[in-house]
Amino acid sequence: MTGRPAFVITGPTSGIGRFTALELAKHGTVVLVGRDQRKLGDVRKIIAGRGQHAVSVVCDLADPQSVSRAVAEIVALDLPMAGLLNNAGIMPLGARQNALGWDLAFATNHLGPFALTEALVPHLPDGANVVFIASGVEDPERRPARIAGFRGGRFVSVEASARGEWLRGGSTMPGADAYATSKLCILASAMAFARETPRLRFNAVEPGFAPATGLGRDANVLLRYLLLPVLSLVAPYVKYWSTPKRAARVITKALLNPSGATGVYYDELGEPMLASTLARDPQFQDRVVAETRDFLAKVIA
Repeated sequence: MTGRPAFVITGPTSGIGRFTALELAKHGTVVLVGRDQRKLGDVRKIIAGRGQHAVSVVCDLADPQSVSRAVAEIVALDLPMAGLLNNAGIMPLGARQNALGWDLAFATNHLGPFALTEALVPHLPDGANVVFIASGVEDPERRPARIAGFRGGRFVSVEASARGEWLRGGSTMPGADAYATSKLCILASAMAFARETPRLRFNAVEPGFAPATGLGRDANVLLRYLLLPVLSLVAPYVKYWSTPKRAARVITKALLNPSGATGVYYDELGEPMLASTLARDPQFQDRVVAETRDFLAKVIA
């Protein structure tokens, strides 16, 4: 279809993902992966209107069979893939399950990106960059996360997480433990991938708190109105906060990074940062990867 490099991005229809897709389109073909075909088409039309190129692939990351179908479709495009951005993420304000009965946040934020990455890795050329959007709320010692009501990842096991079971003593905020644990697991996996597959570059980005994103889609109307017009105005001036546009530039830089850096966790300014003690533990990283592979192998042919 085109000789330009291609970048696969999940969750490209709103917030940070949308801005990043538009930014990436300046550098090559963008493969837009998301649940809503109409919204994917809207982003694709914007990119086409700028004289750039994008294709869309419908995929529900919470459904492993949907991920498998999406991978087959992406590979069939026969594009010169240069990178993968695992951006899609949700934080339901309460316990929700997918069709298989798995916790929806854990399935969408960890199991789906994990499965997508593993399936696409063989099709990525040496030196390609894979970036995961992480979150500092996985760290129980991170002060701004604690102030916001998070208590870090509450990991028991992958199977327990899929059932929506978390380590005791967590957050009283609905959905917080599921979200933090899913981000802990995908961050740990990214670091394990970096050690396992040195021919590729695996890194993660904490994009900062950006009020104008889709993460709060389940919030009540009053909170959504507060998040968007009020908090968005002050975000550029608050430490650890960001905007979708600024985050998109940081993420794009990480995905295009020619330095060969791998196993790096970047903050909202694009500077290396430390993950939680648990996420940095190679033994924990390997455990999460092994358990996730075993879990997914039961449902993915």
